[in-house]
Amino acid sequence: MLKQYTDIFKAISEPSRVRILKMLQVKPLCVCEITDILGLKSSTVSEHLSILRQNSLITSEKKGKIVFYRLNFYPNNPSISALNSIIQCSLEDDKVIKSDREKVKKVDCRVILARKS
Repeated sequence: MLKQYTDIFKAISEPSRVRILKMLQVKPLCVCEITDILGLKSSTVSEHLSILRQNSLITSEKKGKIVFYRLNFYPNNPSISALNSIIQCSLEDDKVIKSDREKVKKVDCRVILARKS
């Protein structure tokens, strides 16, 4: 149990992962959308998402060829629910978080994928 808690806190100790969690409050996103917003390599974003998913902070759903990530609103662990609540109402005035949220509203995986083709 202690390891589970420390792993969860390690998961949210990385600023990019907190940014991802805050972005997912706006809408579900795929790797290319998160990559576009954060300006990181897709492999780095995938690693962050893997850590968040392993700790039950997010879930994933495949639609066609694209996997979308969303906050885990129904975790088995009540501590995750409490943590989600804390994250939900935290950092609302942070400039980076505000900027990310505006980008999330405009980002579209179809546009990003068309740009890359």
